[in-house]
Amino acid sequence: MDRKEQAIRIWQAGVDAVGGHAATSKVLHDIAAPDQILAVGKPAAAMARAALEHFGPRPTLVVTKDDHGRDLPDHVTVIEASHPVPDSRSLEGGQALREAVEAMQPGSHLLLLVSGGASSLAEDLLPGKTLSDLEQLNKQLLAEGLDITAMNAERRKLSRIKGGGLLSHFQGKKATVLAISDVPGDDLNVVGSGIGALPDSYSFEASTQIVASNAHARAAAADLARDEGLTVLTNEECLHDDFLNIAEALGARLRAMPSGVMVFGGEPTVVLPENPGRGGRNQGLALALAREIAGTEGITVVVGGTDGTDGPTDAAGAIIDGTTWGEGAEQALQQADSGSFLDRAGALLVTGPTGTNVMDLLVAIRE
Repeated sequence: MDRKEQAIRIWQAGVDAVGGHAATSKVLHDIAAPDQILAVGKPAAAMARAALEHFGPRPTLVVTKDDHGRDLPDHVTVIEASHPVPDSRSLEGGQALREAVEAMQPGSHLLLLVSGGASSLAEDLLPGKTLSDLEQLNKQLLAEGLDITAMNAERRKLSRIKGGGLLSHFQGKKATVLAISDVPGDDLNVVGSGIGALPDSYSFEASTQIVASNAHARAAAADLARDEGLTVLTNEECLHDDFLNIAEALGARLRAMPSGVMVFGGEPTVVLPENPGRGGRNQGLALALAREIAGTEGITVVVGGTDGTDGPTDAAGAIIDGTTWGEGAEQALQQADSGSFLDRAGALLVTGPTGTNVMDLLVAIRE
């Protein structure tokens, strides 16, 4: 059996298990029909489609990433915006979300579908703040290598809709929030910078639920590995450090691992040089791991963003083994140009949009 194909299949099983459509569909039978559906984030279209299939046509607004708003009914309003750095369409999306919430009547029911990516894709700035302020903040946060919790705390300082701000405008009877978590701890106050969080005080009925997370993805990947007769050696959420530190720690474990499968999740950080090349944190981690296992036989590693993208690229991550590291790899790693090297090596993992976003997933197999 081709180990690369098997590793990708196990990785994909984890992603499929937390798909926005499937994860949302599972919980809708317990929810009353809403008067308005709002969906924001990278998997917003998949989540909204599940709700519309269940409840039938109703006013729906989807704010999502470029090329992620497909396969929705014609009556749905779709605003696509930029990620990971916001643009003017992000302000359009944020304002549209706030105005839709404000327009809801007493006695109405709002279904708010929230997922990762919302921090960049939708924003409604505080008076006196500009798009330039927002763009500069996001570029700074991305370059500094902060974790998602710290980044979102800074983003909320500019916003009228983050940190519970969006639902502070709701005057209806009930708000139901379903969220796909892309943050450690699955805290609704952190997902999308708290765009689906409840305000400090409110008078409406409220229900919130995390419908998919990294833990769900890892469990599904591990289950398929077992079904294929492999021993699952570990299942951990530990990818929450600088990607080079993670590679060093995991490299030692990979070199020493017996036959079987290791499944890891999380969201590495990266500090970018002044003029970074092509790639994202998963491609950087993959290449750094390739250095760690260079020359080691029998190990295959797949690491990728569960949303199907990695930084400002169309690759989710990469598939590497003991033969991947080679001439030019060290320079690519130092220049944050891992994607270019991995592309030349035929090692990129390209999935297209997956309809979900639960941080990153790493699967390692040893024969």
